[in-house]
Amino acid sequence: MHPPSHLAANWDDIRRRVGEACRAAGRDPAGVAILPVSKTFGPELIRAGVALGMKRFGENKVQEIRDKAPPLADCGIDWVMIGHLQTNKAKDVARLASEVQSLDRLELAEALDRRLQHEGRAIDVLVQVKTSIEPSKYGLPPEQLPGFLNTLRSFDTLRVRGLMTLAIHSTDPVEVRGCFRLLRELRDEAVMQDHDLPKLSMGMSGDFPLAIAEGATEVRIGTAIFGSRPYPDSYYWPESPESH
Repeated sequence: MHPPSHLAANWDDIRRRVGEACRAAGRDPAGVAILPVSKTFGPELIRAGVALGMKRFGENKVQEIRDKAPPLADCGIDWVMIGHLQTNKAKDVARLASEVQSLDRLELAEALDRRLQHEGRAIDVLVQVKTSIEPSKYGLPPEQLPGFLNTLRSFDTLRVRGLMTLAIHSTDPVEVRGCFRLLRELRDEAVMQDHDLPKLSMGMSGDFPLAIAEGATEVRIGTAIFGSRPYPDSYYWPESPESH
């Protein structure tokens, strides 16, 4: 199929903009990956994205991965769970996802480990850290990160690859950038404790240049690639109004 013209144009544009942000920060564009966030968009548009070279897709809801995976089984997609994950949904994630970027508590790690052992699989995980004061944001409190990372060493099915965060929803770039800086500093401290954490997933359509300036290795982009969603995020996730 031929990808919709707006999708091809948006994909070219966001890659250009990410490259420009990298060069402005004195970084190699090859060091920053783009994770297309396909939440609310159907299999047809995702398949068109695959035709443009996209391989990994981020989803906020387990249900959407479960619905989209079968009709796209021939595409070789790596599904990435980026939304808050309830422990009772660990079964589907263990079966379908290649990565979870929202690991934020021991209870969830234990649930994922049990299901992954049953599936005979191991997956990459990022620890989600709460770097803003907003009550709507999920994530592990920063002060609990060192102990949590040490605990995760005992889970063979969970390959801890880095950290993830959502910045504060603010028009003040200083506040937003501060959230990204905190995550990078937490990562650097963990590396000094012999943790291998190469990935920093931070930054979305509205703030990714700030994240790149602070060291993001992956930015999660939705609307800037796929366009406006048919419904606001609050329709699907009233607890998480922020948009990727």
